[in-house]
Amino acid sequence: MTNTNKKVLVTGGTGYIGSHTVVELINAGYETVIADNLSNSERFILDRIEQIAGVRPKFYEIDLCDKAKVEDLFNAESDIKAVIHFAAFKAVGESVKEPLKYFRNNNLSLINLLEVMNEKGVNNIVFSSSATVYGQPDVLPATEATPFQKALSAYGSTKQMGEEILEKVSSATIIKSIALRYFNPVGAHKSALIGELPVGVPNNLMPFVTQTGIGKREMLTIFGDDYSTPDGTCIRDYIHVVDLAKAHVKACERLIAEKAESNYEVFNLGTGKGTSVLEIVNAFEKVTGQKLNYKIGPRREGDVESLYAETKLANEKLGWKAELGLEEMLSSAWAWEVKLHEGTVEV
Repeated sequence: MTNTNKKVLVTGGTGYIGSHTVVELINAGYETVIADNLSNSERFILDRIEQIAGVRPKFYEIDLCDKAKVEDLFNAESDIKAVIHFAAFKAVGESVKEPLKYFRNNNLSLINLLEVMNEKGVNNIVFSSSATVYGQPDVLPATEATPFQKALSAYGSTKQMGEEILEKVSSATIIKSIALRYFNPVGAHKSALIGELPVGVPNNLMPFVTQTGIGKREMLTIFGDDYSTPDGTCIRDYIHVVDLAKAHVKACERLIAEKAESNYEVFNLGTGKGTSVLEIVNAFEKVTGQKLNYKIGPRREGDVESLYAETKLANEKLGWKAELGLEEMLSSAWAWEVKLHEGTVEV
């Protein structure tokens, strides 16, 4: 049964992390409303959310850069208690080539949202931030107090700016905000009905691994094996998307229940464990029984050597902890890829 006192607007709710979060919100008794322009996601995901959760979220196909449309949405949905803001362009490589596209879309959409929220008296927002804000930290693991390095991409800049906007707005208006800094989300829902669905060539490692495993990609290129890491490949903190989704529910609960300790809070979301690219490849082969065709290529511009999280703050304050391990991440990502390949998912 939904709690009418708990209506949550999820921007970018048909995307990868957004769709998994909508499922977890519905499971936790929230009424959900999705706003998405479908520029990087598919409408059929709404059917899949309904299949999994038994409830079809209300859906608005709008671009948040159009402030009038944002106002119309808030007028139509007058009892929103919190917003989870995922909607943003997120391809690091593209953002290096087209920085203005990223600055305009990612920052303007957030500003429009905050202005309308402030006008309508909606005062809770959970912001989708990223571990890219840290760059390559001098000391690992990265904590919430780790200083930002200069962003290597326009995408990273927009996440740093987004946090800065939220911090300043939360100190000057009614708005209370929580920024969640994700490390590397992977995996798919256990039903294999929703998962990561990149448009075109994947930017992230996991869909490239599964697409190579299924034969959609001829070969996986590992970017560099000469880093100062045990096996020479980059290290990241991989986190199951379902664990990540559950953290958003916890953040919403914290804001709605007025448990936040300040108007602006930040939490790292990761497992606290670093895994190298080669370790992912070897674990994938072991978990799925699929041999991967891969080669070592040159380093990729913008990649940091090693990044993993200190998650103590989220564990203690949010009451959240990552529970799913690497095996679940890989097996669920593979099950989703197999379903895609069998044509059981419309793309």
